[in-house]
Amino acid sequence: MIAAGAQPPVPAPRVHGGADARGPAGSDFSTCSNAAGPCPQALAAVQRADATRYPDPAATAVRQALAWLHDVEPERVLVAASASEFIQRITAVSGRLLPGAVRVPLRAYGDYAHAAAAWGRAVHRGEAAEDVTLSWHADPGSPCGEDSAPPAGVAVAPAKHPLVLDAAYAPLRLQGASQWGPAACDAVFVLHSPNKALGLTGVRGAYAIAPRRADFDLQACCAALAAAAPSWPLSAHAQALLLAWASQPVQDWVRGSHDLLRAWKSRLQHGLAARGFELRASVTPFFVACAPVPVDLQSLRGADVAVRDATSFGLPGWWRLSVQPPAVQDALLLALDRLGDRAGAGRRSVGSEGRA
Repeated sequence: MIAAGAQPPVPAPRVHGGADARGPAGSDFSTCSNAAGPCPQALAAVQRADATRYPDPAATAVRQALAWLHDVEPERVLVAASASEFIQRITAVSGRLLPGAVRVPLRAYGDYAHAAAAWGRAVHRGEAAEDVTLSWHADPGSPCGEDSAPPAGVAVAPAKHPLVLDAAYAPLRLQGASQWGPAACDAVFVLHSPNKALGLTGVRGAYAIAPRRADFDLQACCAALAAAAPSWPLSAHAQALLLAWASQPVQDWVRGSHDLLRAWKSRLQHGLAARGFELRASVTPFFVACAPVPVDLQSLRGADVAVRDATSFGLPGWWRLSVQPPAVQDALLLALDRLGDRAGAGRRSVGSEGRA
């Protein structure tokens, strides 16, 4: 709640990877889309979608397929135009039903805090505070691709306010197991955004699995979320994507991509380490890295290479890099070498003038 006379928070400009005003980069490390993709079965399903007709506004077949995939009741499946759309919607709905602040991870996807500010809600980063009535979690997290543990007691005591686990990168976990077991997931909204795992981020469509139990009015919350949704949350292409996602061949393809992604990750990290980069460990096909000397990202973009500046995540000087095929990696490493050579030549020139 905003105190009387106080100004509502102003949403910070949103920063994302991917295409910019110049279009997509030829060598793009700035998004976390599965570089082994696109998944051929999912791509074929999207290409077959009939865009000449309205899709089922209730997404009945999609919700049934996703319920089968997650072994839950269809009424627990809440479809969304995208993960970002659901973030905005649950922030608005929960703020109306349970006014209060929003808790976000210390470093996290910026749309959580942006949505809170857009709806006039205070934001707490890291540990939850007494006035929090919506909590965000992510496993694995972004930008670092680290493990995340569920809040203490969430698996045994019903939550007193909505908690959301963003599981967008769960299908891309390359090592270890999630600490979010079935009991913990049953106590929270679990948000899924499969287009990343499928390498089809241009197709927007997501869904959340509602909690099985809660210590707030869960039925009223889910009813309000449904009422606040667009009339057609999913396009025909999004419905095709999610139906494909729920199929066994597509699930098998995603799991099968992990070996390739692990090999590509090792290659990229070796190349960066050889150039003096500091690297942080991750369980995902993306990680953060810090160059040994500052690199002009505009010059890098001028070389048709894009990386994700992690300053907006609270990591100035660091980049989030996604794993890419070897030829794309070589373009990044070559661009770095050329920029380094150019900077070295400039320093030598200045030094020579200084001695003259």
